[in-house]
Amino acid sequence: MQQNSSSIIWKDPRTVFTTKQLTLMIGETDTTAIAKRMYYFVHSGQLLSLQRGVYAKPDYNPEELACVLQVPCYLSLEYVLQKAGVVFQYDSTLTAISHRNRLLEVDGHTIQYRQMRGELLADMRGVQNIGNINIAIPERAYLDTVYLNAQYHFDNLHPLNRKVIQELLPLYQSERMRERVAAMFANSK
Repeated sequence: MQQNSSSIIWKDPRTVFTTKQLTLMIGETDTTAIAKRMYYFVHSGQLLSLQRGVYAKPDYNPEELACVLQVPCYLSLEYVLQKAGVVFQYDSTLTAISHRNRLLEVDGHTIQYRQMRGELLADMRGVQNIGNINIAIPERAYLDTVYLNAQYHFDNLHPLNRKVIQELLPLYQSERMRERVAAMFANSK
């Protein structure tokens, strides 16, 4: 049965799993049996135990880890803006939007969750789902950053699509934010 469980896990494209996800994948209802299997997989080097109830394949994706540790959430803010060339200062921290503020250090990865209003967090416009990863497009990450930090300095607004920003801006329901965004783009010419 362990060999069968192992092949199910390795065939799955996900690289990070919770105990609940593994239980559903394997089809086991006995929690003691699941615990024994996870113990075996971890001690035989097939899986890593990253945190209580969170397991990963040895070559796991840290972005996926961030999305599994805090649900609901999506990667955004500096992490996405850095990848898009909007901010230049390198920081290895994975930044995400969630329902509460939290800073985690897991297996050498720093993950910072920033709290966002429930209706904004639930609205997935401008957020892509790629496998087990929810990640904001650069325009949504920009607006999330402006919403959470009005004084934030952006190095380069040119990679951003202004039309997409204007389409997403009503999500935030803030005239003040609309004015800040307009001023930032007026000053970036």
